[in-house]
Amino acid sequence: MEVKIGIQNVGREIVLESALDAESVAKIVSDALSKGSELRLSDDKGRQIIVPGNVLGYVEIGAEEVRRVGFGAL
Repeated sequence: MEVKIGIQNVGREIVLESALDAESVAKIVSDALSKGSELRLSDDKGRQIIVPGNVLGYVEIGAEEVRRVGFGAL
C-alpha cells in the first residue's frame, strides 16, 4: 500500500510502499499524533522512515488494490 507523508514547510513529500494494511498505518499515525512522538514506519524493503510527530502536515494512505498481471483488459 502506498503511504504519502507531507511535512510542514517542506515542498516534497515522503512516499513509501508499506506491507501494512490501512487500519494499521492509521493506528500508528494517530498514536504518534496523540502522544507527540515520532512517526515510525518501515517500507516493504525494510527501510525505516522516522518523522517527528509535531511537523507532520498530512498522511495519505492509498487504497489497497490487487496488482494485475497481464497485457490488456479482460
